[in-house]
Formats: sequence, structure tokens, C-alpha cells
Amino acid sequence: MPDQRDTVLVEQAKIQRMRLGAALLYGHIPERRTINDHMKRLIGSIIVAAVACAVCAGISFVGQILADQAAAKSATSTVRTVAPPASEAP
Repeated sequence: MPDQRDTVLVEQAKIQRMRLGAALLYGHIPERRTINDHMKRLIGSIIVAAVACAVCAGISFVGQILADQAAAKSATSTVRTVAPPASEAP
């Protein structure tokens, strides 16, 4: 007989935890979200992620262009300083 009481008690605790977990995840039955709410969030999240990726790619592209320009500018300035003046040429 004591084994049955313990089993019932354990089962009740298990069921209560499941109900509390479901209430935490989904809210009360009238407050639960519909599939339309989830789809709107999914589409919005995809759009935000696409914009974030585009911004990162744009920043990287502009940074690379600026780095290339700086490298080209420094390369031309070192060539000018290394070359001898025209008056000293034989």
C-alpha cells in the first residue's frame, strides 16, 4: 500500500511540473500565440538578419576599398622617395 501512495505522489508531482512548464512556455490558454504570430516573428527575424548581413558586408567592402587606396597611396609615396632626383641622373 505505501508503494502506491508514493507512486501516486510522484506521478502527481510529475504532472504538476509538466503543467507548470507548459504554462511557462505557452502562457494561459487564452494567451497562447497563434501560428500567424509565430510566422510574423519568423519573417521579421529573417529580414533583420538579412539587413544585418548586408550591413556587415557593406562595411567590409568599404573598409577593403579604403585599405587598398591607402596601400596604393603609400606605395606611390615610397616609390617617389626612393627614386633619385632628375638632376642627379647621369
